[in-house]
Amino acid sequence: MRRHIKRLSGAEHARIARAISDAEEKTSGEIYCVLARTSDPYLYPACLIVALAILILGPFLALALRHWWISIDPVVFAAAQLAAFAAAAALVVAFEGLRVALVPKALKYRRAHDKAQNQFFAHNIHVTEGRTGVLIFVSLAERYVEIVADHEIDACVEQSVWNEGVALMLDHARRGTLADGFVEAVTYAGEVLSRHFPAGRRNSNEIEDRLTEI
Repeated sequence: MRRHIKRLSGAEHARIARAISDAEEKTSGEIYCVLARTSDPYLYPACLIVALAILILGPFLALALRHWWISIDPVVFAAAQLAAFAAAAALVVAFEGLRVALVPKALKYRRAHDKAQNQFFAHNIHVTEGRTGVLIFVSLAERYVEIVADHEIDACVEQSVWNEGVALMLDHARRGTLADGFVEAVTYAGEVLSRHFPAGRRNSNEIEDRLTEI
């Protein structure tokens, strides 16, 4: 998945909004999309990893120097470790890509999942009349896609079904065609929802048809 994709254009936003509107004509469900550049700054985890690496590697370096008959004063050694951490921390603060690269995948996915849940509630997708809201969430830095569905949908639709929509979105994200991916994922979600929650006579639009970039 390409991390450094420019913000989607107005035309692309309009395409996605139109796809949501078309999908919701066939279902009482509601679909919302969120595109995040990153789900967390990862400043503290990355700095912690750098500090641990310096603390662990430092003694090994000292032993290697002793092998070559080079003795280091403890005060000098401690000062060197502090200087190394300061330099590494400055790089971590300056470069988001470095922070993301240093953090374990499990932590990145957990933070992205938490962000998806947060966005689900932040946009009131959980307060639709029939509890039939769906969020399509993409976080670029973590290369993460999740489809979050409300309780009534979870009771009818297995996660494996949503995983197919996730795969569609991931494929487009890897190629850098995010707008096409959102359109396909929205269309897929609409088809799934229409099978279990078809549109009724009063098919009100409870959530704005749009994609939000954060």
